[in-house]
Amino acid sequence: MNRNVFLTAILFQLLALPVLACTSYLVTPGASADGSSMISYAADSHIRYGELYIFEGGPKAPGSYFQAYYRGSHKPLAKIPLPESTYHVVGYINEKQVAIGESTFGGHRELFDTTGGVDYTGLMQLALMQAPTARDAIRIIGELADEYGYYSLGESFSIADPHEVWIMEIIGKGTNLQYDPATGDYYNADKGAVWVAKRIPDGYISAHANHARIMTFPLADGRQSITNQQFDKLHEPGIRVIYSHDVIDFARRKGYYDGDDVRFSFSDVYAPIDFGAARFCEARVWSMFKEVAPGMDQYMDYAMGFDLKNRMPLYVKPDRKLSVEDLINFKRDYLQGTDFDLSHDIGAGPWGKPYRWRPLTWEIDGKTYFHERSTATQQTAFSFITQSRREFPGPIGGIIWFGVDDTNTSVYVPMYAGMRKAPDTFREGYGSIIEYKEDAAFWVFNKVAHFAYLRYSLKLPDIQKVQSELESRFMKFVPATDKAALELYNKDPELARDFLTDFSVSMGNYTVERWQELFRFLMVKYIDGNIKKEEEGEFLTNQWGKYPIVVHPEYPEWWLRTIVELTGDKFLYIEEEQD
Repeated sequence: MNRNVFLTAILFQLLALPVLACTSYLVTPGASADGSSMISYAADSHIRYGELYIFEGGPKAPGSYFQAYYRGSHKPLAKIPLPESTYHVVGYINEKQVAIGESTFGGHRELFDTTGGVDYTGLMQLALMQAPTARDAIRIIGELADEYGYYSLGESFSIADPHEVWIMEIIGKGTNLQYDPATGDYYNADKGAVWVAKRIPDGYISAHANHARIMTFPLADGRQSITNQQFDKLHEPGIRVIYSHDVIDFARRKGYYDGDDVRFSFSDVYAPIDFGAARFCEARVWSMFKEVAPGMDQYMDYAMGFDLKNRMPLYVKPDRKLSVEDLINFKRDYLQGTDFDLSHDIGAGPWGKPYRWRPLTWEIDGKTYFHERSTATQQTAFSFITQSRREFPGPIGGIIWFGVDDTNTSVYVPMYAGMRKAPDTFREGYGSIIEYKEDAAFWVFNKVAHFAYLRYSLKLPDIQKVQSELESRFMKFVPATDKAALELYNKDPELARDFLTDFSVSMGNYTVERWQELFRFLMVKYIDGNIKKEEEGEFLTNQWGKYPIVVHPEYPEWWLRTIVELTGDKFLYIEEEQD
């Protein structure tokens, strides 16, 4: 490739990088109410679409390959050969109950390798197709990045299996073009990535939200930590840290670090903390930690960007065991109960909408201001909570609780790792971010959410009522489904998979139908700024049964006073003088 053309392509790709923002929680078996490993994820992006991917497992024909694409633009990357057989994958969990989530932390932008052949989503999907354990997923991600080059910014991965939960952070090495006289072409002499993976101690929880969180780590000693040159020790029981062998040396060569090995902090070196990283990213981690871990008040100033030296720990011990319901509630966090609650400042408007349209920062009179960024956000394409449960065979034990659009107005539906197909309303390719489908799950949930944004505090209780109805029902269905599926599995595993498919598909499609019904109800009840009175879903009418009983909710007093303060007497009602 001509060098000038190549450098132009690099500049174009860097300018085209999307701003991504995702929030992930990690719960170890010892910290969960039912002994399962759990991770959560939210695909927050203004260009992504909410759909459930399924990669069929089993034997692969000779010559089969995985076509990698760059998630930010769908640019084709490398064609990566597949092994003779792969695992079945539903969303982001495979039949071995290995689950992976992520959040982009960016880091040094010059480390984006524009010659790379696989991006972060490709690494996730390929790892899920091939990894029987979380540790194997780490190995596969590291090996693929080295072999094909890493075409992404810095990334944090949540990786779980039924026994362990890991956080892995990775960043590329940039584009160091060297001329090869043998081929007459340029190549990247720094192809690959540097990374660190830490196992979360059992009984603890962790989280990440678009900022690198791994700081110092024990160096390889053959008992607790290994490098990627020691993968033969990968499955030794005591291993709790795995890292690329050159993660420190490369930082020295780039001039990022000149200290002792033992003081090396991956986060501080490859993604230095600043106000934005704290307030927009670490604040989401803090807001989850504070709900279940004592002593988190000491880190509030850090999370709010006021004291960047008092870093939060990577993991904390919760004061109670956490359930799927807890993680769902955490996903709906908008800093409520704090001084930074998005529903309480002027930006929320009169009806307490906890969302701020982009951009998050703006400039007035030479000063930069910002809106808060919370876990619940309008641009979520899809989100999930996975469970990896060691007491069940993989197809039954693995569950991905899957929802589309805004987490605060979504519903999490249980989809089993053994299901063969997605519900039609959720399946890949049924609609897109630029193709509206009337009954596609993504668009159905979006239209309810956008109607709610108009008068949020008034409509949210109606949404939460149906949300709770569905999710509570699913929580009760799952134990019975587990039991029935296990009985079938012991007799005929394939019949059990058919059963799990029927259950998952029917629950997904029923959820969309129920949400369509909710939309119709909301439209009738709240049209034109009025509220039609109702009881148990039935609208009340006048004594002749012809017209509805309508009320007109008043604006809150604080909002009316704000209007007066801003406009003075402009809207003062002038009374006529009486003779």
